[in-house]
Amino acid sequence: MVAPEDIDVAGHVHVNAGRLWAGGVATAMVAALAVLAGVLITRGILGIPVLAPKTANNFGNSATAVYALLAAGGALLATALLHLLLLGTPRPFAFFAWITALADVIAAAAPFTQPAPLASKVFTAIINIVVGMAVISLLSGVGRSAARPVDLSSPGRPMTARRDASI
Repeated sequence: MVAPEDIDVAGHVHVNAGRLWAGGVATAMVAALAVLAGVLITRGILGIPVLAPKTANNFGNSATAVYALLAAGGALLATALLHLLLLGTPRPFAFFAWITALADVIAAAAPFTQPAPLASKVFTAIINIVVGMAVISLLSGVGRSAARPVDLSSPGRPMTARRDASI
């Protein structure tokens, strides 16, 4: 493991892109499944219509599929953001946390701008918060495992992990 201060130096980090993007794809799958689970629980167990009229089944209608795909797309967009931040900013994880947390706040507030029953708005916001928290926490871990400080004495070579340091 490497110390966080080693990774927070912009321009001196080697990013294992394959590892980062594999984690990003896995995170996208988690985000989509979290939406499906949230809709199923909200509609099927609690009987609260989210994203579709009451006449739709427990998974809603085609809007649910779009919602799940948007969550997956958002996770992939967050992966691209993290990759960019790792390559060029000081303290990339701090910026990533702030940007994605603010995006999560926007996603949580968005249902309240729509004409729908209050319960539907609340549970859609809860689903959005859960998905956002999952994306933030998973990608933060993925990013830390994919980034390694570069040994400045040998440009282009990642430093070996030190035993006593952790992220």
